[in-house]
Amino acid sequence: MINDQNYRGRYVISGIAIVVVLVYIIRLFYLQIIDQSTKDQADNNALVKQTIYPSRGLIYDRNGELLVFNQPIYEITMVMREMGKDWDTTAFCQCLQISRTEFDERIAEIKDKKKNRGYSRWTPQVFMSQLKKEDIATLQESKFLFPGIQIQKRTLRDYTYKAAAHVLGSVGEVNQNDIDRDAYYARGDYSGRDGLERTYEQQLRGEKGVEVLMRDSRGRMQGSYQNGALDKTAKAGTDLYTTLDIQLQLLAEELLAGKIGSAVAIEPKTGEILALVSNPSWNPKVLVGKERSKNYNQLLKDPTKPLMNRATQATYPPGSTFKTIQALVCLEQGAITPNTLYPCSGPQSTPIKCTHHHGSPVALDKAIEQSCNPYFWCAYRDLLQKDGYGKDNADFRHRYELWRDAVMEFGLGQRFKDTDLSEQSAGKVPNIKEYDRTYGPTGWKAITIRSLSIGQGEILVTPLQLANQAATIANEGYFITPHLNKNDSMLTHRHEIGIKQKWFAEVKEGMHRVMQYGTGRWYPIEGISQAGKTGTAQNPHGKDHAIFIGFAPVEDPQIAVAVVVENAGFGATWAAPIASMMMEQYLNGEMKRKDLKKNISERVLNESVKKW
Repeated sequence: MINDQNYRGRYVISGIAIVVVLVYIIRLFYLQIIDQSTKDQADNNALVKQTIYPSRGLIYDRNGELLVFNQPIYEITMVMREMGKDWDTTAFCQCLQISRTEFDERIAEIKDKKKNRGYSRWTPQVFMSQLKKEDIATLQESKFLFPGIQIQKRTLRDYTYKAAAHVLGSVGEVNQNDIDRDAYYARGDYSGRDGLERTYEQQLRGEKGVEVLMRDSRGRMQGSYQNGALDKTAKAGTDLYTTLDIQLQLLAEELLAGKIGSAVAIEPKTGEILALVSNPSWNPKVLVGKERSKNYNQLLKDPTKPLMNRATQATYPPGSTFKTIQALVCLEQGAITPNTLYPCSGPQSTPIKCTHHHGSPVALDKAIEQSCNPYFWCAYRDLLQKDGYGKDNADFRHRYELWRDAVMEFGLGQRFKDTDLSEQSAGKVPNIKEYDRTYGPTGWKAITIRSLSIGQGEILVTPLQLANQAATIANEGYFITPHLNKNDSMLTHRHEIGIKQKWFAEVKEGMHRVMQYGTGRWYPIEGISQAGKTGTAQNPHGKDHAIFIGFAPVEDPQIAVAVVVENAGFGATWAAPIASMMMEQYLNGEMKRKDLKKNISERVLNESVKKW
């Protein structure tokens, strides 16, 4: 009996021993194979992975002028595990000239795993960033007093000119959404937030490198791990060559000073954007460095909306500039010929009056030259009523759809999809459904929507679309999608608009006469022929907007321009001279009409426009 009990006891003890051994084996397997945290901790004790940040790609204008470059900055990282109880917080704050409260807030933000999901006591965490050399000079000398602190060299954007802020965009610190969306980023990284910086972020940012360093049990660095076998060299970002002509951009920004508006210039044959100006704007440098957040909030609160890119986002009735499209569509669809005559009674004309007396009847070229409202109302009416109205207004509605489709071929009423321009507004060319909701399917006729004939009413366009309209007329029937990257052939999409080339000669001649005998005759360029069309866009909230579109030289167009000056009145007074000076600058390499330049640039039309 005793022997049996001893035998059973030995089995129990052996069983317990086996279980204990199995538990240890399973635990060891879990720690070494499944759970990497223990290994990571051990590695982090011995190894330091230091990120090597690449230089961001530079940005140039079309002539090789440097627009955006990099300047050295510094950031401070800390490894919480290495900050012992004797760590001198007060002395650290004094080195950086920050308060203890600011220190505690930054530490709390770092440890907040909702805001900083990658937080670990074992890895470097960004404490402060975008510091200049003078900001870290004192800390650099005393760094040995603060275990766990590293000073990392980075780069920050700098600018050759105080211009083109809307085009170039800015670079700012990534947020958690950016990190979740792209594994490339970590807390404290930077990315393009708008403009070209955002559009070409992946090209400009380059590729991070890493240097793996080894340290001993006391935390002292012992040099490279495995002779750099695990290191990765950083790859600099790719430079970006834009289509901008910076001298043209600078001139346009100077001319729009003290005004609210925009200017866009395009090379017609290529679709390359030569200048893209929106005012109010800001010096790109104000969104760089430690003051970025404060300055951005001030720009955001400015009632003149400087952060809005009016060149691509603001919409306006095109006014009389639309008469050029109206003429082409009416010619193509057989409502008129170049010799079609319509009467005009000047200010006594009905249902749309003319602004002045210019003789009657008028043909197309004279109608464009004198911007005759009754002519284009009659042409539009005859186009829509060409087949009559038909049962339930069907024939009229069909003609309206044909007209609308033809207008949209110019790029109106829609965003340019095959471009590198972000933040575009579509504008509007009203559709049948809109009028049906207002008037009923049979309740509207040509006279109901007569304002469309002269570019007023419900139609809305952006300055970019206006410039592209001018480029399309200059090209006599096609446009290349407007774009900003000079070296990307994928952006050069050709769009045929479906209007015969012969009709463009008639319209171009009319636009040429505008600059010879019409509203643009006050702004000749010596030795260069111009074509243009002024416009005045009705504004229910104040003084009308001044608009101009044009191109030059007439015989071989090299530049197409659109200018909008808000609340400035007649297009001939403000928009036309700005456009004419831009054309002279680009074609001649200089602007000789100094008195005109001085007069326009020094006139302040809106006192609320700030200089940023």
